[in-house]
Amino acid sequence: MLDVETALAVNGRMPKVPDGTLVYAVGDVHGRADLLEKMHAAILKDSLDVPAERKVVVYLGDYVDRGPASKKVVDILLDKPLAGFERVHLMGNHEAFLIEFLNDLEAGPGWFFNGGLATLTSYGIKVGKHDELSYETLQRIQEELRIKMPEAHRDFYRNLEFSRVEGDFFFVHAGIRPGVALDNQTDEDMLWIREEFLGSDEDYGKVIVHGHTITWEPEVRSNRIGIDTGAFASGVLTALVLEGREQDFLTVTGPA
Repeated sequence: MLDVETALAVNGRMPKVPDGTLVYAVGDVHGRADLLEKMHAAILKDSLDVPAERKVVVYLGDYVDRGPASKKVVDILLDKPLAGFERVHLMGNHEAFLIEFLNDLEAGPGWFFNGGLATLTSYGIKVGKHDELSYETLQRIQEELRIKMPEAHRDFYRNLEFSRVEGDFFFVHAGIRPGVALDNQTDEDMLWIREEFLGSDEDYGKVIVHGHTITWEPEVRSNRIGIDTGAFASGVLTALVLEGREQDFLTVTGPA
């Protein structure tokens, strides 16, 4: 397990969350309801002995696509929330794909290619491997999704946040654009940015906690912490744990 505190201290930074606050940031779930349930159990167990006045769980987005149980992931987040925790659900680029398709048929092929077919299947919508994505086919799929998706799910997707600040940490799905103030970041960059952000050593004023880009283990830099460990393919879901100036990781595993 990486020692986040040591990695940040080496770079001259000892960021902290507000006093009396315990924060868990959960990486990209991507349809792995089995791992989300394990992570919730691990968080509850880990937090039992922490006398924090305020407990927060921040989900970094990409709940859907690629993995087999996108609908169940959202059901868990809505129906089985972590008791005693404030919950922050951030928007991921895959939720943005889904929302766009609900409003625009032309978004369908791109979403399907990027894992959306698994989400459709989880909602009980069949798309044959050899179906031509004609206008009529896309229209049929869109209409079925609108009918079969619970209203609570539509509200969940539409109300997702783009970022959250807790003390010296800025939580976001993909990252931020270097050279732009945190308050002026665009939704598109926060959902999609990659190389410009990952390759930058700029001091952003806060440590950016993000998912979106898969690494085999959490990636700690002086200005960012990446926690997308590719749950849908690796069977490893990661959470960052923050209390005061202390940091650690929780990981849960399942079939790859």
